[in-house]
Amino acid sequence: MGAEGLVEGMTVTGYDFTGRKVVITGGGSGTGACMARHFAASGAHVIIAGRRKSALEAVAEGFDTIYPFVCDVTIEKAISDLFDFVEAKEATQSVADIVIANAGIAASAPLDKTDRSLWDQIIAVNLTGPFLTLREGLARIKAAQCQQGRLIAIASMTAKRAYPYISAYAASKHGVLGLVKSAALEVAALGTGGSESEQKNITVNAICPGYLDTEMTQSSIANIAEKTGLSSEQAAEKLHSFSPQKRLFTADEVAQAALYLASPAASGINGQALSIDGGETW
Repeated sequence: MGAEGLVEGMTVTGYDFTGRKVVITGGGSGTGACMARHFAASGAHVIIAGRRKSALEAVAEGFDTIYPFVCDVTIEKAISDLFDFVEAKEATQSVADIVIANAGIAASAPLDKTDRSLWDQIIAVNLTGPFLTLREGLARIKAAQCQQGRLIAIASMTAKRAYPYISAYAASKHGVLGLVKSAALEVAALGTGGSESEQKNITVNAICPGYLDTEMTQSSIANIAEKTGLSSEQAAEKLHSFSPQKRLFTADEVAQAALYLASPAASGINGQALSIDGGETW
């Protein structure tokens, strides 16, 4: 088989998640929807959570193993209900041992014009949301004594560097990396000591994409154009210019990274922040 066949195979059949359960927040559009379809095509039962029922149902259409669940990731009880819903779904295993905290929002404003309500909203969705999601996912994995677990946060290149006018967003994404790195050290200890059968392989990682060709980025382009007087085309070019590859990145590229991190091949990767930005950050 040539290289072309191998790449094509990795899209769907290169990973086998048959009987596994995957939770993806922010699953109603963009990256979350793309990841859901890839995991379902690889045999997993995928529970997608989000606030828009119609969007979630549209993602699940045509897939027997994608299940929508309306959920606000900032509410602790809602996250608990989400994981109860997961465990009620029939599959080889009872709990989700792949948990992806993907829900997020973006907004921009100068620091001195960032009001408290905007700050609170961004921190609630982008930082408290991943905290609640990964915390509940880990608790369920440990309670079920799963031999393996994968916790993944979809962060941003902004978790590694800063840009003007996004202080609240940058703070939230920097916080996600702190959460991931600390949690990774905790779960690493579960893989040591005792017999081989007692050892667990649980990892916590982040994926840090550059600007993606998604609905959220299109909103950012419109916002830049409105506030700067640039045309939409000029605003888009500005975002393209940030990456050494001079382009936007795709949801599919993020999904492929998530599939890899969720697979047994990534058992030694823990506490990492994988950049998908063409070399802009490292």
